[in-house]
Amino acid sequence: MHSLDGHKIVVASHNAGKLREFADLMAPFGIEAKSAKEYGLPEPNETGTTFEENAYIKAFAAAKATGLPALSDDSGLCVDALGGAPGVYTANWAEAPDGSRDFGMAMQRAEVALQEIGAVDPAQRKGRFVAVICLAFPDGAAEYFRGEVEGTLVWPPRGELGFGYDPVFVPDGFEKTFGEMTAEEKHGWKPGQPTALSHRARAFQKFAQARLDLARSGVK
Repeated sequence: MHSLDGHKIVVASHNAGKLREFADLMAPFGIEAKSAKEYGLPEPNETGTTFEENAYIKAFAAAKATGLPALSDDSGLCVDALGGAPGVYTANWAEAPDGSRDFGMAMQRAEVALQEIGAVDPAQRKGRFVAVICLAFPDGAAEYFRGEVEGTLVWPPRGELGFGYDPVFVPDGFEKTFGEMTAEEKHGWKPGQPTALSHRARAFQKFAQARLDLARSGVK
């Protein structure tokens, strides 16, 4: 396992929502992070068929280009009734004809697909958000951290605080959608909740614990 000398890291993403989330998550750890966009790096083609493969493609490209460790995630919504779709193609479902991403359209597409198969009861609308964080180094080494959160899809969308499919996803044990939750509610901990709530925060929690364990071991 590699150390993070100098506490400098590249966040290999151009997604403003993800960058905000990573900034919130990394702030308590004193990690200096800049985005791939700030370094003028292009977005690599995500040709993988798993979250792990796509996360590595993005992280290693940034690490190789900057000579710094790079952190990336690949995440998506997996709906049971849709055979796990959209899955690794979650962002593709939001691609508009002009090349931009329209997640309102993507949420509508998911809802239409559920309606077409008669999935109207909450029990038929179960799924999960999955996030895989990859920490890649310029030499090609990589570490992976996976987080998942189970929930139910609702309609119509509720809330404007999140991004992506957040407004239609209610995590198990809650009544609010991710789109109705503040960053603290979505990413934080609370009494009786031993782990973070969101998929990305759960993956990051594993990343942070691994870094802490490494520091305690004295590895430089």
